[in-house]
Amino acid sequence: MGSADLAPRLDIPGLRQQLEDGAHSLGITSWDLGAACSSDTSVQVDRGEPKQMKASQRNGVSVRVWNDAGLVGITSTSDLTPEGVAAALEGARAASAFGDSEDPPRFSPLAMAPLPPLASPEPAVVSIQALLARLIDTEARLLARHGAIHHVPYNGLGQRSSERLYLNSEGAMRCQRFRTASLYLYARAEEEGRKPRSAGAVRLAHGVDGLDVEGCIDEAAERTISHLDYAPIDTGVYNVCFSPEAFLDLIGAFSNMFSARAVLDGVSLSSRGSLGSQVASPLLNLVDDGRHPDHIGAASFDGEGTPTHRLALIEQGRLTHFLHSEGTARRFADGSQATGHASMGAKVSVSPSWFDISGGRGDQSLSLATADNVVLIDTLSALHAGVKATQGSFSLPFDGWLIRAGERRSIEAATVAGDIRKVLDALLALEGDPVVTPDGRCPHVWVAGLSITGEQG
Repeated sequence: MGSADLAPRLDIPGLRQQLEDGAHSLGITSWDLGAACSSDTSVQVDRGEPKQMKASQRNGVSVRVWNDAGLVGITSTSDLTPEGVAAALEGARAASAFGDSEDPPRFSPLAMAPLPPLASPEPAVVSIQALLARLIDTEARLLARHGAIHHVPYNGLGQRSSERLYLNSEGAMRCQRFRTASLYLYARAEEEGRKPRSAGAVRLAHGVDGLDVEGCIDEAAERTISHLDYAPIDTGVYNVCFSPEAFLDLIGAFSNMFSARAVLDGVSLSSRGSLGSQVASPLLNLVDDGRHPDHIGAASFDGEGTPTHRLALIEQGRLTHFLHSEGTARRFADGSQATGHASMGAKVSVSPSWFDISGGRGDQSLSLATADNVVLIDTLSALHAGVKATQGSFSLPFDGWLIRAGERRSIEAATVAGDIRKVLDALLALEGDPVVTPDGRCPHVWVAGLSITGEQG
């Protein structure tokens, strides 16, 4: 095993001493540092042959400095030598002269709060040669599942050892080490006289030996094969059932409704007065849970050193909390606290960690096993282009099936359009147990009356 197999280990006491010495020599009294270091090995294959074998190490360090006027400057570096740290401090101090004078960030008051324990297993790593052998075998097993599957054009097996760090001049010191592994398989199938069809699957785990390889093969094969028999769909209004992955993608595209930063900037679907209001069907409960046991690579603290925790955003359809940084909580001046969702920056942004969606069953008569004239959306595409996040509207291509009398037939090509506020209000049912995905946990979600445009227009 090479050095890329070993987890990075920062000399935290030494780094703190370098920062204190450098700050003292430059007359800096307030500073903080955030670091993310990783060591990766990954492989890709093509029809049994190596396509790419890669090992890399990355250091990303941000240093912020507050000047005498309370303005903040920030700089980035990958050089953690005493000279590199001193240069970063000096650069941040120089940048502070141009800092935001209207709303400069401060230290999070929770940066030294007790940090609840978070299980971060560090299982054994495997050599890059072993990764290659496993992926070649995995690809071969997927190709053997169906005669129409001729190629797995996108695939990868990798492992990462990571370390996160937050330090500040008031004595805060956060450190987290963890390992993750990932497998993705995206198969392509083609039959004579028919269009190629593709689908895939992803699995995450703390280590390579924990990956559900068989489940990934099964899902990629079943999804791909299920799209071979396709037909066009008539344009119209249909009841729609979103897969867990698709609904989580849709909610994530409109996460500005939960962001206090977006509210303050005037680019959110919510306002200060939205808390407590009904924003969805009473069926819906939505929690951001960055510490969930099924969240691989969960963070124990955010970019400001604030501990992460489970936070209810929507309860029985009512908006209950916003995601806050130190600065947004201070500006709201309503007793809000930082929630553990902040980045590090001269202007701090916030973002969700991992959604956990649940709720009431709703219409008991609705079931995918007996559905009729219902569209089941499997995956959404072009989220970067088809979503108008500040308006709430979307128009997105999707892969999925039209269900008639419980029988599914793949849709050749279609687009779903709507408004997220109307979608959340028109929930009909949440079917089945929540399914764990890389982005969160969610059941199948039924929605009434969405516009579907078929390929024929």
